[in-house]
Amino acid sequence: MKNINFKEIYDAYQLVDGAKIKGKKYDEIFELGAYDANKRGYTLYPFEEGRRFEDFCVIVSEKELKNNYLIEKLNVNTVVAEQQPIALSA
Repeated sequence: MKNINFKEIYDAYQLVDGAKIKGKKYDEIFELGAYDANKRGYTLYPFEEGRRFEDFCVIVSEKELKNNYLIEKLNVNTVVAEQQPIALSA
């Protein structure tokens, strides 16, 4: 996971579920989970060797993410997944 390029977090629109997050001062990598409106923060799961560990998580506010963490740099022009048409039954 050392080959991931990280950049500053400027906007909440960058904070998508599954994004890789790294602390500015530490080499630990986390995977961003969903926003929890009740706790007013994002869930961070430890991420190591391509695996997300869900037995432990941390709730981090948007402000703290912007000030103390970096997010992976993604190329938005690449196709993430092809969408398949879904047949609806009546």
